[in-house]
Amino acid sequence: MPQHSFNPAQDDHSTPWGGFGARLGGLTLLLMLVISGLAHAADRPNIVLVFADDLGLYELGCYGQEKILTPNIDRLAAEGMRFTRFYSASTVCAPSRCSLLTGMHTGHAFIRGNKEVGGWGPEDHEGQQPLPAEMVTLAERLKDLGYDTAAFGKWGLGGPGSTGHPCYQGFDHFYGYLCQRVAHNYYPTHLWRNHDVDVLGGNRYFSAHQRIDAPLEDEAEYARRFAGGDYAPEQIIKEAERWIADRAKDGRDAPFFVYYASIIPHVALQAPQDFVDRYPRSWDAEPYLGRNGYLPNPRPRATYAAMISFLDEAVGRLRVALEKSGQLDNTIILFTSDNGTTFAGGVDRVFFDSLGDLRGFKTNLYEGGIREPLIAWWPGHIGVGYESDLIAQSIDLLPTIIEAAGGHAPVDIDGFSILPTLVSSGEQRVHDVLYWEFPEGRQQQAVLIGGRWKAIRPDLKKGLTLELYDIMHDPTESTDVAGDRPEIVAQAEQLMRESRFPSELFPIPALDRQGP
Repeated sequence: MPQHSFNPAQDDHSTPWGGFGARLGGLTLLLMLVISGLAHAADRPNIVLVFADDLGLYELGCYGQEKILTPNIDRLAAEGMRFTRFYSASTVCAPSRCSLLTGMHTGHAFIRGNKEVGGWGPEDHEGQQPLPAEMVTLAERLKDLGYDTAAFGKWGLGGPGSTGHPCYQGFDHFYGYLCQRVAHNYYPTHLWRNHDVDVLGGNRYFSAHQRIDAPLEDEAEYARRFAGGDYAPEQIIKEAERWIADRAKDGRDAPFFVYYASIIPHVALQAPQDFVDRYPRSWDAEPYLGRNGYLPNPRPRATYAAMISFLDEAVGRLRVALEKSGQLDNTIILFTSDNGTTFAGGVDRVFFDSLGDLRGFKTNLYEGGIREPLIAWWPGHIGVGYESDLIAQSIDLLPTIIEAAGGHAPVDIDGFSILPTLVSSGEQRVHDVLYWEFPEGRQQQAVLIGGRWKAIRPDLKKGLTLELYDIMHDPTESTDVAGDRPEIVAQAEQLMRESRFPSELFPIPALDRQGP
């Protein structure tokens, strides 16, 4: 395997002078920035982090998918590293994003669930619970290291004007959906460019949650009622392409970070017709009428596959944009998702074998809700065609990226850098325990101990009853062994108490009464 070209523990340019120098002021700051290595920006990699939305572990060809075409993502895996035991930090959108960008698991994170701000109507305020101003994000840490930063796609961590707005959380540029509710429709009336509304003139307002009593007369009628002229994911990838190209055109030599948070394949089921037509009509004997939420669709299976293929093409287009700008060979590309496949909106996870034999799905803490792909690509640094069974969580990506960028992994977070695994050099720190809690619905809590014992409380509204699974020998979580291993149960209960502190915003009464 090719050896990596720097070791953050040894590199003289790894000191995060941005935060320190800001306190020195004036000429001293300028001198320190130069000394700290900003003059050597070309030596540090650009970073592109692709974060899919509701993508199941087995919905990519490189993870065994046989029906959905994902050649661009598969190529990244073939040329890089694929992780087989990687976990999201939560089982729904907003908390997964908070943990990803702050490195804190859901027992410590500020945002632990989807807490809405505003309403569902076209004139209602947009957004979810915002990150507070004092929160330190991955983008802010990279800014301190001299990186240009941009986010594209779905935000979900604060609406217009709030402290959580991406431009107040370390991003130089943002384009996409600030609000997760608006992102339920792929043909919205507008997106956001930084603080300004970008009107999509080809679209009209319609609710993303409708149902019909009987099939419509033809596919054209579905398109007339449930589509528009401007497909938001197309507008988002175009903006990302432009941003990368404009930097090259302007001669920017600072390294950059792109957070590409796609809304795909979160429902509603909506995709360009040419992508839908890549898949067999025979897949869909019946239309989806909207009875399980979101929008009716005449070809639900083909449309779901088409959405993932569009995401795959967007990844390919990012790669082409990097190549045209001359930055491809000096760029790390990471690909993962926020949680497992959904149960709603006409998605047929059984047909696609989206989660294999894993138990559960989005909104619960069984493996199907939190096991995710992770692909890492970095030419000349990450070996070709490598596979890793390292147990890691999305909170680990922040310290990994910071180390790869030449900084020191922060010690005030829950995540560990996995850079030693990526570049096959140095000692890899491992998690003795991974932790999750989920304050929505039935309310749940889980820990994974030593990569083997998975303890889960699946219904905290009914009490503290705990199930225990030997994931090493029972990855489908089919046999509860809590009664046979009381010593592991006791250890899990203690870890569940110690791994969290209560949140006023996201209370879980059964746990909060226990205290730390």
